[in-house]
Amino acid sequence: MKQHSLNFGFTARYFQLGELNKTTKNIFFVFHGHGQLSKYFIRKFSSLDNGTNCIIAPEGLSRYYLEGYSGRVGATWMTKEDRLRDIDNYLSYLDALFLKYEAALHDNVNIIIVGFSQGAATASRWVTSSPIRFDSLVLWAGIFPPDMNIDFASQKLKNKVVKYVYGEKDPLLTADKLEEMHKISQQLNIQPDVLTFNGAHEIAPEIFPSVFDLH
Repeated sequence: MKQHSLNFGFTARYFQLGELNKTTKNIFFVFHGHGQLSKYFIRKFSSLDNGTNCIIAPEGLSRYYLEGYSGRVGATWMTKEDRLRDIDNYLSYLDALFLKYEAALHDNVNIIIVGFSQGAATASRWVTSSPIRFDSLVLWAGIFPPDMNIDFASQKLKNKVVKYVYGEKDPLLTADKLEEMHKISQQLNIQPDVLTFNGAHEIAPEIFPSVFDLH
């Protein structure tokens, strides 16, 4: 048996809160976790929609029923099956999404990348493998993927603001996961700012002012 592949046109959706214009101070690219949909995930950032922020929520290219054959639907960025091709596909999608907005990004716009859970690995791969510009990377309840190109990633993250945010009651972030994050950070030669909150595996809008320096 032979496996083949082909290229074809593909249309993918994303969601937006706020507008990108001359008064925009910050643009956020927010990445959902496994099993979530961006149209619901972006609502967690609605408190940022104050007229000076634009929030963009891309979505994993594969959707599925969360339970059985009907009901609630979720999306995923990749699975173990043909994962490298899935990664290439979503990187192409994200590059195209950024290109759509790039011309409108004046020099004073602060570009903030936020990855939650599985979206943390997706966001990390994107900013460290694509020629996009950004100012800060926030990994929320997720860690750097261990298979990144460390040398290239360390150059991309040099002089960038990197933050690591998680709930103190998060059942998915074990001591081993936190230690893995620490080791990868050392390999990248970065020292992420660490912020914790009294919560579990979730976005906590009440700490946005501290996470995003919105004072």
